[in-house]
Amino acid sequence: MLTLRQVQAGYGHSQVLFDISLTIAPGEVVTLLGRNGMGKTTTVRAVMGQLPLRGGDISFAGQSLGGLSPDRIARLGLGLVPEGRQVFPTLTVWENLVATASNRLAAAAPWTLARIYALFPRLEERAGQRAGTLSGGEQQMLAIGRALMTNPKLLILDEATEGLAPLIRDEIWRCVATVKAAGQSILLIDKNMAALKMLADRHYIVEKGRVVWRGDTADLTAADQMVHRYLGL
Repeated sequence: MLTLRQVQAGYGHSQVLFDISLTIAPGEVVTLLGRNGMGKTTTVRAVMGQLPLRGGDISFAGQSLGGLSPDRIARLGLGLVPEGRQVFPTLTVWENLVATASNRLAAAAPWTLARIYALFPRLEERAGQRAGTLSGGEQQMLAIGRALMTNPKLLILDEATEGLAPLIRDEIWRCVATVKAAGQSILLIDKNMAALKMLADRHYIVEKGRVVWRGDTADLTAADQMVHRYLGL
């Protein structure tokens, strides 16, 4: 579904990504792991067209994303929950959910308001409340719900539980598991290794803009020294 081949990207005179390669198959949950500043979010920005490529190629569902604008890429079926949530603070919860909602790819069982409210009951309770007044955890639920309402082929979660209270983190992971069970392809960036090992099929670790390790969950569980070296865990 998503393929990165030797992707290079950066900011100004600084190169951040050096020949990043990874793949995500339909229905697969894949993680991108690494310490802060190693290139995870830069990789996401390159995928979403927010950062021009300096080399390599990114393709999605067989189509090259090179040179496409972020809105064109989103319409192809990529849904992003960005780091820091970035909901529309002056719009209500309901307005956030319907503002970009679509089923342009004709999903057989599309995400609707009713499904989002069933996934996140708190959002239905606060449907008329301005998003900027929600708690951090509620805003994260809203950001996930808003992305799902676009009915993406691939959902990208960048730091899905960063800064959230433990109970809220558990609720987010429960909902991500529900989304996975529905067959959703997901790219996950987070630091909660226990949750990621339970949810993900495969993992990539990046260090200074390079993929330094890849493998499945069994491989990751067995590689304690490698995990400590690159993730500091």
